[in-house]
Amino acid sequence: MDSVLASERDAQSGPGNGAVYLRPTVRTSVKLLVVGHFAVGKTTFVGTLSEIRPLHTEERMTQAGALVDDLSGVPDKTTTTVAMDFGRLTLNDRLVLYLFGAPGQHRFTRLWQDMATGALGALVLADTRRLEQSFEVMGLLEDHGLPYAVALNQFPDSPRYADHEIREALDLLPETPLVTCDARDPRSSTEALIALVRHLLTLSGQEPLS
Repeated sequence: MDSVLASERDAQSGPGNGAVYLRPTVRTSVKLLVVGHFAVGKTTFVGTLSEIRPLHTEERMTQAGALVDDLSGVPDKTTTTVAMDFGRLTLNDRLVLYLFGAPGQHRFTRLWQDMATGALGALVLADTRRLEQSFEVMGLLEDHGLPYAVALNQFPDSPRYADHEIREALDLLPETPLVTCDARDPRSSTEALIALVRHLLTLSGQEPLS
């Protein structure tokens, strides 16, 4: 993992650092979804990791959305993604990840389903304050046959639980990766993606990342 993280650090010195062109050694590109319920940190996650200037489609929330966007637990949120987030991360000399962040509200389900086309898997961001809101997202992934890993995004007031309690609450299969991350921190966010990529490689019978 350290070699992968070192390659990642070489590839990016920060979000939007102007690293537009791929390394000539890259041979494989992978489309991954970054999904989760409303206000779980998907836009932050993609923006933290992207080595190119990330594409965001955030708009200011208005009173018209008050009846459909549940702000419970996130009263200070003022914007929301209305289409998608997009970023790119060169994980090592051979592998580049294209990250597609999907909006979390139910009314964007059709858009979310279109974005799933061609994706190899998904990272589900979850918030321990609102775990029940993750069920719909994981259900959609399972309907599409997309493998996924779960990353608990750590907010300052998020309660902490043992892994087995989270697994039981989310009804996760034993092989589904469960990790914690801080969507604002490049290292822990990268490690969450590595957990997903390793899971996908295991499922495909390929050699794991070293």
